[in-house]
Amino acid sequence: MINRRKFIRNTALTAATISLLKSNVIAALAGENGLKDLYKDDFLIGTAIGSRTLMQPDTEMLDLIAREFNQVTSENAMKWSSIHPKENEWKFEEPDKLVEFAEKNKMAVQGHVLVWHSQVPREIFTGPDGNQASKEVLLKRMETHIHTVVDRYKGRIQSWDVVNESITPEDGFRKSKWLEICGPEFMEKAFQFAHEADPKCQLIYNDYNEEDPKRRDFIVELVKEYKKKGIPIHGIGMQAHLNLDSPDLKLWEQAIEAYASAGMRISITELEVDVLPYDWGRSAEISTNAAYKESLNPYKDGLPKEINDKLTKRYEEIFKILLKHRDVVDRVTFWGASDELSWKNNFPMRGRTNYPLLFDRQHKPKDAYFAVAGLKK
Repeated sequence: MINRRKFIRNTALTAATISLLKSNVIAALAGENGLKDLYKDDFLIGTAIGSRTLMQPDTEMLDLIAREFNQVTSENAMKWSSIHPKENEWKFEEPDKLVEFAEKNKMAVQGHVLVWHSQVPREIFTGPDGNQASKEVLLKRMETHIHTVVDRYKGRIQSWDVVNESITPEDGFRKSKWLEICGPEFMEKAFQFAHEADPKCQLIYNDYNEEDPKRRDFIVELVKEYKKKGIPIHGIGMQAHLNLDSPDLKLWEQAIEAYASAGMRISITELEVDVLPYDWGRSAEISTNAAYKESLNPYKDGLPKEINDKLTKRYEEIFKILLKHRDVVDRVTFWGASDELSWKNNFPMRGRTNYPLLFDRQHKPKDAYFAVAGLKK
């Protein structure tokens, strides 16, 4: 008889092996177990929740999330333009509901996000005289926003993405309104304000393509500088918007090691694997907008076995790396739970049919799910 544990540990998970695993995993899921239970001694397993799921509510999806995950992030409800659309207007209904759902199901909450160049009201960059706001005015607005939001959920949200996507390989600091008005100091102030509001909260810098050597090295040096200055930064969020063929996972692993060597805890914050072809550079730059091409939407009627097998292998390789570095990885969060909810159906090209997550459009676990589960069976 095959020693299944040894076989899985030492070889790639073939289709036959995954088939053998399915009966065991499905049996486990018949109770209250899920990926969160299989990985409970390694790191948190999380997912992002969108407004449609939480506010309708989609009880079937929420039950799946409660079974499989022990950490949640709001897709959009905690971003500045959603939670604080005008200077004296606050919208807490959806964030409150997210936190209540998490507490009911004993889940950790990731706050996302306090300072970002996107999804922020443009008015905050305008002064009382109608001209561009001064540095003093803008930093005061940032302080008010951060203190209000972080203080509301103090002790209930365990970690925050304090600053998001503010570094580029080409420029170092992104050329944003934050940088233009405040200079690089805006990042330092954001972390200081968040720490003042909740001194026990883990504070994270979050970005995409952080395996890029130039971006990686800039972040590492910035972290070292912040530590010398006493700026309270505790972790790096690696979004992990990955493709079947990029990036090279060796480079991705090297980035994990580099950030950990700089004293940072690692969070995988927005994981998915895009299976579709593309003719633009791999990026999660939110401003990217590509015109629809039929040739770049080839799997409208289902995923071919060859591509499904590649997806399965890719997820297996990713989680092998994460398990190898479980001592520095705090959580792994998927950006969505099932394929129909993924933003990758519409980014950067609207109207595509993508398959980047572990659950299909009928909310059934895919072969990639069993590969990830199989590493712990």
